[in-house]
Amino acid sequence: MYADPPAPKPLQPGETPPASTSDPLGLDGQATSWRFNPEYQKLVDLWQQALPLLEGLTGSLDKAYQMARSRDVWDAPVAERYVQDMGEWRTRLGMYRQAVLTAISDQAADTPRWVPVASSAPHAYN
Repeated sequence: MYADPPAPKPLQPGETPPASTSDPLGLDGQATSWRFNPEYQKLVDLWQQALPLLEGLTGSLDKAYQMARSRDVWDAPVAERYVQDMGEWRTRLGMYRQAVLTAISDQAADTPRWVPVASSAPHAYN
């Protein structure tokens, strides 16, 4: 079993962006304001959608695996083959889960949470 990578952190209530700064190299030295990065929010949403699905798959397979290992369910020589197959499926599902969550986590680590927005620039569609 693998430990899940760190999840992208959603915008917390009361969380404030970095302080507005004046960039002397920017256009006319205008102050810069910040907004929560919509691309980062997509990663947060993706994590929140993927994790329950992966948890459900893992739980279902674990339940079936435990039942297959129980001699109360069946006591046939062929049962051991099914238990081995389910063990392999559990391993593969664990690797898939790790790959999916790591991809999201790595992308979130490379994506800034806040992006600068010029405060005086007109934005028709925000």
